[in-house]
Amino acid sequence: MTSRLKLIAGLLALAPLAAFAQECPVEGDPLDLGDEAVSALYDCIEARMAEGYAANGDPVAAEYRSWQVTSTRPALAGPHGERFLQTFANGIAADQYLKFAEEGVEMPAGSVLAKESFAVKDGKAVPGPLFIMTKLEAGEAPDAGDWLYAALMPNGKDMKIQQSFCAGCHLNWAAQDSLAYPMEDVRLTSQ
Repeated sequence: MTSRLKLIAGLLALAPLAAFAQECPVEGDPLDLGDEAVSALYDCIEARMAEGYAANGDPVAAEYRSWQVTSTRPALAGPHGERFLQTFANGIAADQYLKFAEEGVEMPAGSVLAKESFAVKDGKAVPGPLFIMTKLEAGEAPDAGDWLYAALMPNGKDMKIQQSFCAGCHLNWAAQDSLAYPMEDVRLTSQ
């Protein structure tokens, strides 16, 4: 094989990596992005996030993309550091979560919510952590509303978090079983 053919073959082998590493530029203030711009940004970054989260074999990271998405697009969530969030609910959680009820909510044990996140830094979308909430049996974590909080870094490694930090914020929605829902204008509803 000639040097030129080897070079072409090498470049073709790297083509999938170039798509994975593509930049997702953002023009202007991310707070001012419309629905189409946010959706396009998500389309650009979602495969990179999913691949990164799953890189270390976490079972939630391997499955969550097959779960019920809960909104039409990611939306900003101030408490999560001005990150855009897209929440997925497993089969146990989906029916109750998609009611977006504000009172008397009791998620069933085994419910799992996975929240993809990305932020805009220096004019580019960058993956953030995958936030995970798992509903435990009654009494297993009373100080956290019986939720277990976890997160994965964009490379799939465990993120060190304090249960009390996450619970301290989520307990502001105690009547909703500690659930802070997506913005109303992007919510999907159960059929």
